[in-house]
Amino acid sequence: MTNPTLFTPITLRNLTIRNRVWVPPMCMYSALGKDGVPTDFHRAHYGALALGGAGLVIVEATAVSPEGRISFHDLGIWNDDQVEAFKQITSLMRNNGVVPGIQIAHAGRKASTYPGWGYDGIDGSVPVEAGGWQTVSASANAFEGYAPAHALTEEGIAQVVADFAAAARRSVEAGFQVLEIHAAHGYLIHQFLSPLTNERTDDFGGPLKNRARLLLDIVRTMRAEVGEEIVLFVRFSATDWIEGGWNEEETSIVTDWVKDLGADTVDISTGGLVAGAKIPVGPGYQVPLAHYVKEHAHLPTSAVGMITTAAQASEIITSGRADAVMLGREHLRDPHFALRAAAELGENISYGTPQYQRAPFPRS
Repeated sequence: MTNPTLFTPITLRNLTIRNRVWVPPMCMYSALGKDGVPTDFHRAHYGALALGGAGLVIVEATAVSPEGRISFHDLGIWNDDQVEAFKQITSLMRNNGVVPGIQIAHAGRKASTYPGWGYDGIDGSVPVEAGGWQTVSASANAFEGYAPAHALTEEGIAQVVADFAAAARRSVEAGFQVLEIHAAHGYLIHQFLSPLTNERTDDFGGPLKNRARLLLDIVRTMRAEVGEEIVLFVRFSATDWIEGGWNEEETSIVTDWVKDLGADTVDISTGGLVAGAKIPVGPGYQVPLAHYVKEHAHLPTSAVGMITTAAQASEIITSGRADAVMLGREHLRDPHFALRAAAELGENISYGTPQYQRAPFPRS
């Protein structure tokens, strides 16, 4: 049996995604009024991606609660107004053959920060008196340059799990078919997973099974909330790039644990937990970590990280190093990357926007 190509469909549960060119979640920090509701910008942004031929588009990190936002301009999925606004986006995606996904998140100790732009270069934590809020984490330690967090009580942990379950239910109501749990990039779940930030001595700290308990409770509860049809992803940072930190071996072990609880795919990134990590950034630099997890665990795996060309993306799939590729910045540069890649690779696909076919991409 030959390996799939970049444009071979993939089926997860009963959901078929038309190809393996996927758009990862990318924070836009563009919600207005601090209410977490998608705006005209989001409709235009995700609308452009919906026309571009990708198989799956995952909406940016969307908070399960107001205090779970990275910044006060983040999207949220904690109320019905947000659900109604998202319905316009998911409808547009599905009407154009794209599977709509959403990344559900809690920023933990990296919450209450200034957005990435529009504040004259100010970064770090927003003070409470300026509209910020007290952050929480596995333990009472701070991300470098940020305000200290409070360690979550067991009651607080239970509330986080409940918030993820409610966010999952609302996401399905909004029309999303793929829900991704954000357990990467130094946000709350990653803060529990890594021994660098988890100093707890209770049932949520110490051994790997305890550090993974928050994630496992979230996966279990979300699966029970949404039933058997919805596809669940987990995004991991497969390594902290720091000696003694979270690593690809632990990622593989926990991947099999979340599989047993109903997860369908893992999305492999790296880093984000601590400042100063030496990361060997370069083309495809995170693909070997995705390959490691694919080889050592038992779920489909997607790769991400400086994947920028059709040939590069195609080789990752045909070589069997990952089951799908996520291209972030390349889709910002060209929302029609998938259509261009199909032309460059000589793939015959049956989709594309008819209104744009007067300007076809040149075939190689």
